[in-house]
Amino acid sequence: MSVYRVIDVVGTSATSWEEAAREAITTAGGSLHDLRVAEVAKQDIAIADDGTLLFRSRIQLSFKYAPE
Repeated sequence: MSVYRVIDVVGTSATSWEEAAREAITTAGGSLHDLRVAEVAKQDIAIADDGTLLFRSRIQLSFKYAPE
C-alpha cells in the first residue's frame, strides 16, 4: 500500500499559464521526491499598474508520503 500527500503550489510566468505550471512543478521537484500527479486547480492573471501581465497557475501536486 502507498500513501500520497497533496499540496498546493503556485507558479508564475510572464509568458503563459503552461510555463507557470512548469515552474511550480520544477521548483517543487527540487525538494520533494516521488512526484506523482500535478493537477491544475486554478489559473489567473495578475495585472501590474503598468499593464504587465503575470500568469499564475495553482497546482495540486501529489507525492509519495514517506514518514521519517
